[in-house]
Amino acid sequence: MGDDSGTEYADGAPSGGGRVARAGDLDGFFDRLDPDMCVVTAVAGGERAGCLVGFASQCSIRPPRFVVWLSKANHTYRVARAARHLAVHLLTRDQRDLAERFGGRTGDEVDKFAGLAWREGPAGTAVLDAVAAWFVGTVVHRVDGGDHVGHVLDPVEWGEGRPGPLLRLSDAAAIEAGHPA
Repeated sequence: MGDDSGTEYADGAPSGGGRVARAGDLDGFFDRLDPDMCVVTAVAGGERAGCLVGFASQCSIRPPRFVVWLSKANHTYRVARAARHLAVHLLTRDQRDLAERFGGRTGDEVDKFAGLAWREGPAGTAVLDAVAAWFVGTVVHRVDGGDHVGHVLDPVEWGEGRPGPLLRLSDAAAIEAGHPA
């Protein structure tokens, strides 16, 4: 390890200053993130599911690809494992009730779609009405990331709806998860 004049990377190389974070000590970095939240829906084997997701990002320009990370603890993940397509929905900040429905309840106990405006989309997906934007993507790859599995999607159809600023993690932080993380 280094002396007090500098710090080191986890592999022992000097970092040039600053604090070195080891595995499990990344709160200072992660706490600064405030990603857009989205609702991911999945349909397979006669089941419909959906959950609020904070781990999602564009992951390729050409071809355009997007990845959503689903918790292995969630009902949505279990349905998504068999789904060939997923729908991804962006919410506006004033749609916290929709975020609460998909993030604060578990599909193991309730039908999150009951009384909700939605329609069947491409390949039998569930597309929510009145969201900021949405797309349906073909699952082209799944990658195990630990307690979440990334679903890499190739968009096949999309649309826009409500104007307004998007719901972010800081807007949804008080929602108590329907399943443990």
